Amino acid sequence: MSADFNIKPVGTSVVATYVEPASHAAKTAVPTQLPPDKAVTALDASQQASNNPQADSDRLSREVVIDRAAAEIVYRVVDSRTSLVVRQFPDEARLRARAYSRALDIARQDNLHKKTDLRV
Repeated sequence: MSADFNIKPVGTSVVATYVEPASHAAKTAVPTQLPPDKAVTALDASQQASNNPQADSDRLSREVVIDRAAAEIVYRVVDSRTSLVVRQFPDEARLRARAYSRALDIARQDNLHKKTDLRV
């Protein structure tokens, strides 16, 4: 028995097209006529949205803020037009967790220094 073998195409390939039959609901549906203000049309090529990273970077500003409650430096990317924070590091949830942890540490330190021994 030989270890080598050849696969040879026989004839030409056949492309089978499959047309899905329309459902009963589609065949019996009533055509819809929309008023012009409700109709959807394609956008004009001149009005399409552009994917220009330079225009995006022009409206974004970078900020460095010190969060005193969490004792952290916060880096933010802010949209200049809307004043909304686009990105932030560390995120808001992490800052809240660090502020809570810091408040617990401060409270623990305060309790250590209090004189709670009431012996005479």
